[in-house]
Amino acid sequence: MTAPFDIQTIRAQFPAVQQDSDHPIVYLDSAATAQKPLAMIQTLDHYYRGQSANVHRGSHQLTASLTQRFEQARETVRQFIHARSPKEIIWTRGATEALNLIAQTFARSTLQPGDEILVSELEHHANIVPWQIVAEQTGAKVVKLPMLPDCTLDMAAFHQRLTARTRIVAVAHVTNVSGTRNPVETMIKAAHAKGAIVVVDGAQGIVHEAVDVQAMDADFYVFSGHKLFGPSGLGVLYGKQALLEAMPPWHGGGKMVEKVSFDGTQFTGLPGKFEAGTPNISGVIAFAATLHWLSSIDRPGAEAHIQHLCQLAIKGIEDIEGLRIIGQQPDTSLFSFVVDGIHHQDIATLLDQQGVTLRAGNHCAHPMLDALGLTGTLRVSFALYNTEEDVACFVAALHKACDLL
Repeated sequence: MTAPFDIQTIRAQFPAVQQDSDHPIVYLDSAATAQKPLAMIQTLDHYYRGQSANVHRGSHQLTASLTQRFEQARETVRQFIHARSPKEIIWTRGATEALNLIAQTFARSTLQPGDEILVSELEHHANIVPWQIVAEQTGAKVVKLPMLPDCTLDMAAFHQRLTARTRIVAVAHVTNVSGTRNPVETMIKAAHAKGAIVVVDGAQGIVHEAVDVQAMDADFYVFSGHKLFGPSGLGVLYGKQALLEAMPPWHGGGKMVEKVSFDGTQFTGLPGKFEAGTPNISGVIAFAATLHWLSSIDRPGAEAHIQHLCQLAIKGIEDIEGLRIIGQQPDTSLFSFVVDGIHHQDIATLLDQQGVTLRAGNHCAHPMLDALGLTGTLRVSFALYNTEEDVACFVAALHKACDLL
């Protein structure tokens, strides 16, 4: 049984958020990259100090031990997302590479001219550009699924544009600009009824809610380690085993082969055929430590805390003249805003000078901002280590910045 959420206990696990009295920083950019707990940091340190070796090759004990831990980490991810088999867990460099892998293996090998890929207007570029590339390669067509002015998907348009020609639906679990939680379960059910498969970008969603890929019935679900308090340069591709088995390899090299000759190459089975070369061993092992740590805390309590901070921040700035929250969503960990007549980057600069760190720009979501008639916004994103004091610093800093501009 986990102990009730306690902010001070949580903060003690994150060295990066310990206050430096000379240069205090309020970190409000966790949707881009989260800070790291001691469990992950110490695991990385232990690996590089005394356990550095390769996996899946070599006959010495260190390799054997690391290989076991490496594969145990895969099982940890399987349990964390409730996949059916560890063969369905593929290590990648991040959610972006996972999406490109799906596009260049599953999509490129199955799409035909005239087929359609339905892509939401709310997507990060990583869940748009790979589909545009593969559409050019195959003669397929990318079809936009529009959003409504409140930054939610136009579900009437979804059901209209989901046709017998639709082969793939690409959608974010939770969007990175407005925090919109898309109705992925409804979309998956409708897509399957039309014979389409669904790719879910879970980079934001898995951070803030428990994920059961079998209950969701996603065909593919991808996420990154660095947003989930883990190391950078590591991601996970979940795919249904039957789909993965039918897909050709993408990268060629060591580990993903059984036999190589100039007469031809025999590829290994899952999951190895998608993991050519030496993997991010330290990152994989450290990520497993992160997930064990996450599983030991009160995640519902953490989310209630995060949502409270988000609403507290909005309440604290809603009296600023010209300030507009973009697509404000309920029960979210982040929000984006603009102040009429003031460039978002100018505000961000003044906030940074006051020790408040947040994101300003287009958030790798040009189509969404284009639909809103915006060139950029400021985004505030909270994590379980943030406090009410962080909110107070942000509110005071923003009022000061807007008074100066």
